[in-house]
Amino acid sequence: MKVILLENVRKIGSIGEIIDVKRGFARNFLISKKKALFASKENIKEVEKIKIELGKKDQDKKQEAKGIQEIIKNKKYEIKKLSTENKELYGSVKPTEISKLLEEIDKVKINPSLIQPSEEIKSLGEFNVLINLHAEVQTEIVIKTIAQEELK
Repeated sequence: MKVILLENVRKIGSIGEIIDVKRGFARNFLISKKKALFASKENIKEVEKIKIELGKKDQDKKQEAKGIQEIIKNKKYEIKKLSTENKELYGSVKPTEISKLLEEIDKVKINPSLIQPSEEIKSLGEFNVLINLHAEVQTEIVIKTIAQEELK
């Protein structure tokens, strides 16, 4: 299915580009998240007209992403979790939890879908977490899981 990109999408293409993707990916992700339009003749003409405006919007998003990157770059965050004697966690640390932590501490809103731990956080220790703030802006933080004291 041919679609026209309305924003830069990492590993896929840039604004105004007409790409061929699988129908499900186009419908369920690109078009539903308003990242692309179906490539009809009318839409191609429309995107040509608004390409400059879309470019400016993308630059604004990129600047915002760089601002967030400066705040959280290479920071270390601690999460207290209940754990076993073997240093295994009861459950794991999910991107949603990391997103809430970043909002509480640094007042930055990051969509959990942009947060990618290098491995599943299921034990005590330090874990690198990649955050995709924009198609061209990424940063890494460290999540340190520490044992929460048992309530007696």
